[in-house]
Amino acid sequence: MTDGVGPVLEASDGGRAVVEAIRADNTGVVVLDRGAYLRVLVPHRCILRRAAIERALGRPFAFPSDLELVMPAFQGNVTITDDEVVWAWSSSG
Repeated sequence: MTDGVGPVLEASDGGRAVVEAIRADNTGVVVLDRGAYLRVLVPHRCILRRAAIERALGRPFAFPSDLELVMPAFQGNVTITDDEVVWAWSSSG
């Protein structure tokens, strides 16, 4: 997927909760399971809402600190607020 954006996540409970939250709010989600990590790709724009992760985990989740613990890398341009993270595709990088 040449226009795919999104996080690379640890294959942990936290990483799986992020995947579940991304699937809830995006279409065309592709998850490549590489054993130790999960590469998530969404065409053009991927949104991750804190409330969706908290529902999946059953506990509070803070941006960016808790996300940084399970996300060693990502693809796309990223914008982070207290309530959501958005990865966006750009033809310039």
